[in-house]
Amino acid sequence: MAWLNNWASYFHRINECIYINCSLVICVNLFNKDESMTFSWPIRVYYEDTDSGGVVYYANYLKYLERARTEYLRHLGFEQNQLIDIHNILFAVRHVQLDYHKPARFNELLEVRSDVTECKKASLLFEQRVYRVDDGALLCIGQVKIACLQADSFKPIAIPPFIMEKICVN
Repeated sequence: MAWLNNWASYFHRINECIYINCSLVICVNLFNKDESMTFSWPIRVYYEDTDSGGVVYYANYLKYLERARTEYLRHLGFEQNQLIDIHNILFAVRHVQLDYHKPARFNELLEVRSDVTECKKASLLFEQRVYRVDDGALLCIGQVKIACLQADSFKPIAIPPFIMEKICVN
């Protein structure tokens, strides 16, 4: 983490997250000796995200988690349309489990943190957590199993090595 000291004037920390120019970039797990990375993505709650009670409709958390996973892949250099067009693969949700802890409300800034917790031959398991930025409150925890499929047949296929080496480093 010595590089962080050289760039201290450009960064400020909220919880364990590093922000650059007010854009949430990445969270670092400072308590893990192998310095594994947690990807983080900001979400603003829009009026359209809320229900009649003024809180985020429960199904919208799935959208937030999807956006964070998509941006994680983009961060690693993988555009999903190119994976389909060039490599004939896509990632699809196989299983989801969500636990809701606290509600989010209109106009709040949220943070979705994503970790790959399991790498198998044709699937990945993500643990994703949604926090409210203002107070750091944990709002939702999700475990999402993603399957790698052939785009033309939707049959399971092994995750290509060029993807595994970037995602499953530990």
